Amino acid sequence: MGTRSGASRAERSRILRLHRRRTRERERLVLVEGIRAVAEALKRGARVRLAVRSARLLELEGGAALAQALDAGAEVVVVDDRELVELSATESPQGVLLVVDEPADVPPDPSAGLLLVLDRIQDPGNVGALIRSARGLGAGGIVALDGTADLWSAKAVRGSAGTGFGARMCRMDLEDWLGWVERNDVELLIADAEGVPVGDRTLGRGPVALVLGNEGSGVRAATAAAATGRVSIPLADGVESLNVAVAGSLLLHALLRAAEAQG
Repeated sequence: MGTRSGASRAERSRILRLHRRRTRERERLVLVEGIRAVAEALKRGARVRLAVRSARLLELEGGAALAQALDAGAEVVVVDDRELVELSATESPQGVLLVVDEPADVPPDPSAGLLLVLDRIQDPGNVGALIRSARGLGAGGIVALDGTADLWSAKAVRGSAGTGFGARMCRMDLEDWLGWVERNDVELLIADAEGVPVGDRTLGRGPVALVLGNEGSGVRAATAAAATGRVSIPLADGVESLNVAVAGSLLLHALLRAAEAQG
């Protein structure tokens, strides 16, 4: 623990390497940026390997308190604003980034409530927004199928505002996931513009999962074949579709409220 000035060459190199997914997966480390995401990671007990902050952090709301918390509990390197921009994975950093251990995957629990499943969603910003919605709305867990953007990329973590820390969240191959669905008799609902309006769908009493597909091509054929239903959001005339993160959040809210109403 302690605070010092200037990042070493090795520390700079390590942080920059963590911009690459392959390095993050090999080293099981995550870059966390931004006041809200960093505060959430600390709140959820993320193990901090290194904290880097600059003077800009102290200029932002909540920044001084966060800097004090970091200085008291982590190894902190203080750099100038220019250097932090060079280390950051975002164009407008908020003066703070962490290197933390990647949380272990938590397998899905059929008794935990509605599951959100991401089938090859490509944009890490969408992935992060959906993690945040799932956590905020009270979903029982998140499953990212193979081909989905990295749950722990800097952009996804930023988009989730750090809410992935402490979440019941895991990555699974499609075949393993479909096997789990069959073994646990899961009601598998697919988001589909041609599906029944979500408000008209009556849920069963068993476990339920909502699957969101790729932004361009939707869910895979094997997922579609295993589905027990398709749900949609009624849209105004002339509007063809919504962004997957927006659509997924609305569907989650509707299904969770329906499950709550059914008791």
